[in-house]
Amino acid sequence: MQQTNPALHSSPADVSARARRSWNATDLSLIAVFAAVVAVSAILPAIPVGQVGVPITLQTLAIMVTGIVLGPWRAGAALTLYVAVALAGLPIFSQFRGGIGVLFGPSAGYIIAFPVAAVLVGFLARLVFRRLDRHRFLGLFAACTITSLLITHPFGIIGMMINAKLDLGAAIAADVVFLPGDILKNLAAAAIGLSVIKAFPRLQSRP
Repeated sequence: MQQTNPALHSSPADVSARARRSWNATDLSLIAVFAAVVAVSAILPAIPVGQVGVPITLQTLAIMVTGIVLGPWRAGAALTLYVAVALAGLPIFSQFRGGIGVLFGPSAGYIIAFPVAAVLVGFLARLVFRRLDRHRFLGLFAACTITSLLITHPFGIIGMMINAKLDLGAAIAADVVFLPGDILKNLAAAAIGLSVIKAFPRLQSRP
């Protein structure tokens, strides 16, 4: 009788569940630590931009580093923890904001994107580490940039269209001002993430 490997028929939810069950105390500690790192990056002095008032912060840098270092599931858990605690009322969003009311502001789309972006950049970073022996820095920079363009900026644009009542063109114009800074932050995230993994290679060996 031919036996089949159940892993071949596992859904993404099953894979995620197995990853969570395999987390140990170190993994949970890393999730909490990186959630705190994102919180610190958010409450550092922010620069409001344009009439909409969405600020420039170091959050996206911290999110990309989290994804590179922790991989998709732990990074997603860290950002989910950060967003959940902030929405519960702790003032750890940018400009010392907190509470559910933030979801009705112009930054809502970016905030909702945080866990999704962490998962995607973590997944792409894992591919880079597994398949590239050379040019990993460029691969990680590409992973961060792809995540920014596919997740962070589209979610942010949609959020401004809904909450700030901007049309598509105006929302894109409000979002474009973040692109130069994101490029610099993605370069920094790739360098920091690569340095951390070189120093602690076992971090990328976890599920």
